[in-house]
Order: sequence, then structure tokens, then C-alpha cells
Amino acid sequence: MTAATVALPPNRLSRDALPTLQAHLLSPQWREPRIGIVHLGIGNFHRAHQALYTEEAMLAAGGDWGICGVTLQGNVGKRNALMEQQGLYSLVERGPDGAKVTVIRALREVLAMPADAAAIFARLADPLVRIVSLTVTEKGYCRDAKTGEVDLDDPAIAHDLAAPLAPRTVPGILVAALRARRDAANGQPFTVLSCDNLAHNGAALRQVVCSFARRLDAALADWIAAEVAFPSTMVDRIVPATTDAECVSAAEQLGYRDAVPVPCEPFRQWVIEDRFPQGRPAWDAVGAQLVGDVMPFELAKLRMLNGTHSTLAYLSMLGGFDTIDAAIAEPALRNLIHAMMTDEIAPTLSLPASFDIAGYRDALLARYANPALKHRCAQIAMDGSQKLPPRLLATIAARIDAGRPYRRLALAVAAWMTFLRGHADDGTRYEINDPLADKLKALAASAQRDTVALMNALLGVREVFDAKLAAHAAFRTTLDDALRLLQQQGARGAIAAWQ
Repeated sequence: MTAATVALPPNRLSRDALPTLQAHLLSPQWREPRIGIVHLGIGNFHRAHQALYTEEAMLAAGGDWGICGVTLQGNVGKRNALMEQQGLYSLVERGPDGAKVTVIRALREVLAMPADAAAIFARLADPLVRIVSLTVTEKGYCRDAKTGEVDLDDPAIAHDLAAPLAPRTVPGILVAALRARRDAANGQPFTVLSCDNLAHNGAALRQVVCSFARRLDAALADWIAAEVAFPSTMVDRIVPATTDAECVSAAEQLGYRDAVPVPCEPFRQWVIEDRFPQGRPAWDAVGAQLVGDVMPFELAKLRMLNGTHSTLAYLSMLGGFDTIDAAIAEPALRNLIHAMMTDEIAPTLSLPASFDIAGYRDALLARYANPALKHRCAQIAMDGSQKLPPRLLATIAARIDAGRPYRRLALAVAAWMTFLRGHADDGTRYEINDPLADKLKALAASAQRDTVALMNALLGVREVFDAKLAAHAAFRTTLDDALRLLQQQGARGAIAAWQ
């Protein structure tokens, strides 16, 4: 029997059902909080990570930190599904020993942009809202990769500059909301909290928002720069996409239908720069690390986890591994990733003496091998043009500066370039999901089977490769060798040979 044919319970998850779900709650004690956080981008990751921490923090120390989630790009389906369940959803933590299902209550309201624009801006103007957090992916920042300023060539940004009271983009929404907060009677801003996998995410978002605001109103830009806090964060938890099987699994344990369960691994980590002038939940009481400088932790995660995740994804898409656990179970690929972390990535990091880098490496490998998650490589392979610079290219640049080798890192870049041809080594075709997909696919197709032509074409994409790295002779030689090996022996052969 397939997931699609399993009979689900007739009743949907709802707050009326909570008395019968005590075994699936973090605590039977609960006071419905007022909304104090608006979260832009109410996807699976937020619901498995920040929302969980926030509910735990309210249970530990109280506070009105209920969450209003905002779906972007017109996703009313998710809004409707969550609101039909009064904001409730189940978190399915999958480990080697089985699944633990927890019903999360911190989400109090879900709105959709642009359908609920008036309600969203009313909520953002509410002085009870003291934090606006985001998980919108790197492309949601509408950021010029070269300058860090807002991308003026983005048609959506052009729209928002022309119609600032009807914004569509994250920078436009934030600036419109902050203008309203500045002009209100008490003039108190909210704190803007980025939770995306973006280097220096708080500072990066601040630059984008201020540069957008300056195009409209210099005084407003100055006020934002002086009064609004943009703390940086590092977030970590593997959260795959929800499948029909997850809905069945959650229903079997709960006895209620949940249209939007969230699967995740047991591990989670949150490191937060402690700058919240308007207050914050007691996240530090429930496992989050509040620090003065997120950077060392951010780099460790970006390079060790995200960098090897991308490496696994692109080699797996070529070599025919569907999921991360299947990929890391291949001894040669596990050995390559272990060596990459140990010999090429870890030496580029400067971490507190208390940080056990070898233990962190081994924990990552164990997380990858979790057979319960089935984290699809195709999901991780998305948006490579934006992920490569912080995850792999910055590490290569650090190795070059140190005069040290980076063969395995170069193989990862070569795998991404080869991945852009749109088919695995056995001919199986797949989609290229990337903001630059059309451009990248055209360049890859124009090179045909000429690895030098492919390398030259893609190294010329300035949104991905800076001119200095693209012109570095030793990098080009190493990359060309890797591309030739992938073409001649395929991904599995290259993995075995490129240890």
C-alpha cells in the first residue's frame, strides 16, 4: 500500500484536539501568547528550528513571542493549510532509532503576500512586534553579489522603488514597515533577524535594506542605519521537504490529519549575535548560543557542513545517488568528504579553543548517514550559483592564500560545472533549479564536451567567480584536471581516483 492510498484520520489537527495530544506536546503548560514576532518565509526550516526554540523559550521564561508567519510569492495554499489547523503542525524528528512527533503551538497566525498585504503591514506596525525574522534564502535578499547593495537590475526591486507602498520584495517590505514604525507615535523599530545561510547575514541584510531605503529617502536610510539592529545568526538543522509519507506517518502517531508536518533530524544548533534593543525570547535558556561574534561558528558551518553538503549533492546528481545517506554510505565518497573536511576545510577556520573540530566533523558524517531522513540531493543542489561562493570558493581562496592544496574542493566545483549539463553520467535527466539557470545551461550547452570551453565559459560568470580566482593559473589547472576526470571516468570513477 502506498502513502497515497492510506486512509487518513477524518479530523484535522486543531487546538481543540490538544487535550488529547499531551504525549506529543513539549509541555502541558501553555498560555496562548500575543504575537511578538513576524517571520517572513514560513517554510519547513523555520518551523523546525526558530519556531521550536521560541516555543521552548516561552515555556521556560514566558513572554509574548507568538509568531505570525508570512508566506511570500503568493503561496496561499500553505497559509490556508496552516490556518485550517489554527497554526498547529507536527515536527517529526527522525533519527536512527525512530521518529518522535511533537505538535508545535508557537505559530499563531499565517498570512500571505500579496493577498494579505494590508493585514501584514498592520501586524508589522504593531508595537507588540519586536522582532521580524527571515528565512527567504539568499535570492530573497535581492542583493547585488558584487557590491552587497540592493540589486537595481532586479525587476521586482524596480517595481518596489516605483511603488514603495505596495512592495513585493523583502527589502521593500522591510523598508515600508520600518518607515511606518519610524513615523508612529512611539517611533520604536523592530529588530531584523536573518536566519538564512548567508555569510554575515545580519550585516548583509542591513546593507541591502539601507541601500534600498537610500534610493527612496536618505533620512529614512540614516534612521534605519542608526536605530535598527540586524544581528547575525548561524542556524543548523537538516530539514528535508515534506512528502506524502510524512503526512501518513504523522497521522498514524497523532490520530489527526496534519497537512503540513515537518521532517527533520534530531540535531539542531543556533548561534545568535546578542543585539536585541527591543528584547527577545529566552532562547539562551533552551540551547541557543548568544555570543558577541557569530563569525567563527558561521564559517565552520558554511565550510564544513554546507560546503560538503554541496559537494555530496553535485557528485551524487552525476553519480546516481538520490539521497545524502545513500551517498555517504559509499566508502570512497565518505573517505573523500572526511579528507576534505580534515585536510582542506578545517585548517581555514579560526575557532575558540573549546570547539572540537574533529568531533564536529565526525558528528556531521554521522548526521549525513542518518537513514531516516532521506534528504534528497536534488534539493541541496538547488541555487548553486548563490551557494558556491560562500560554501566552496571562499575556502579555495583561503587555501590559495595559505599556499596549500585544494584538490577535493576543486573537484566539487568541477562537479557543479558538469552538473549544469542537465543529466547524470547514465543519461538520466534532471532540472537545473537556479536563479541563473537559463544563462548557466546555455553556457554549459555551448561547450558541449570540451572541458576547457566549459571551464572558461563558467569562470566568466561574475555572479559566481570573482576575476582574481577565475584568473588564478593553478586553480584553473586543478579545475581542468577535475573536469577531464569527471568526463572520462564519471563521478564514481573520479571519486575513487581523486582521494
